[in-house]
Formats: sequence, C-alpha cells, structure tokens
Amino acid sequence: MDTQGAPPGGVRADPAETDARWAAAWRPERVARRLEGLAAPWYVAAGWALDLFLGEQTRPHGDLEVAVPADAFGELRSHLPELAFDAVGRGLTWPDAGPEALAATRQTWARDPASGRYRFDVFREPHDGDTWICRRDEELRLPYHRIVERTADGIPYLRPELVLLFKAGATRDKDRADFERVLPRLDRTRRADLARWLRGTHPGHEWLERLTAG
Repeated sequence: MDTQGAPPGGVRADPAETDARWAAAWRPERVARRLEGLAAPWYVAAGWALDLFLGEQTRPHGDLEVAVPADAFGELRSHLPELAFDAVGRGLTWPDAGPEALAATRQTWARDPASGRYRFDVFREPHDGDTWICRRDEELRLPYHRIVERTADGIPYLRPELVLLFKAGATRDKDRADFERVLPRLDRTRRADLARWLRGTHPGHEWLERLTAG
C-alpha cells in the first residue's frame, strides 16, 4: 500500500489484531438509537443495508458501516462523546483523528477507548448540500431522500441498488452471494437503475446480463 504523502501519525495495524477488535461491533438498531435526533441524513451501508432491506440477517457481518455527509461528521461525532474516531486509509489508522487526517481520508472507525474495540465504521461521503454524490462516479448525484430507505422501525439504510453498485467494484465471493440473495427482491425499476449505473461505472460487468434478462 502506497503511503507516500499520507499525513503524519498514521499507524499500520496487524490485520488479525484489527479483526479481533471488531468482534463487538454494534448492530444497526443500537446505532440508530444512539443517533436519534441527528439532523444530518445518515444511513446504514454495505452488507447490513441489504439485510435491512431483506428484513432479516442473512449472513454474519464483520463490522457495521454507516455513512454521513462529510460536512456533518462533526455532528455525528458530538452524538457519541464517549467514543474516539480513528481515520483509516492507505492501510494506516490515525487514532482519534484530527483535521489533517480526516481531510486526507474518507473512512472513520468509532472506537471505545476503554476496551479498544471498534463499534462501527463511518464513511464521510461527498455531497453538494442536500445532494449525495457517488464516490465511484461523480456524475451520479441524487437527493438524499431518494437514496435512503427505512425499515418498519425507522432504521435508515442505503437503497439496495446503490449498495450493490459499490459491491460491484470488488465482486468478492460474499458480494456475489449478496447479489444472488437480493436480486429476486429487486423489481423492474430497481434492476433498471442498477443496470444503468453499472454501465456508467463498470461497463461489461458480470451482473448486467442477469439484471436485463427477461
């Protein structure tokens, strides 16, 4: 991993140690309780978002990822004063990150200082006011009310088509399995949206044929 130009203070952690520190990650309902009253739009992302869409936990999750507009990160941070927030990027971690490390990264791990355990992961997303900007394709811009859906008990999550768009960039075994689980639940409009976005970000992707069949 190229760390040239990285801010000072970054620490390279052992992957096995990092995995162990995620063993007590919070579940979506706990984060939702703690962020109740947060004025900025936020949502559960990645694998947990798909399970919230499906209405059940379908597989183990090694962590919990949420996202917030980058300019609203300070507001989220103030809701959880007992936690430290470590910036993450380029294979390095900046404990209790300051402005320089935050400006150079987009990912932040919420840590319990007493135990050292990580509780959830925060993506600080690009945006233009109330408009969300896709970090994979800056041409893809949507108002927040169009990208966030909610469970019956009010937990916000990223709509599944956008979760799968991000997963398409890696296409690990778990991402393919997630796609197979979610595909039958995507209606024609959702499939068309995902196919259109994939053509823009990942032309020729293996999922396109499945999305447009029938």
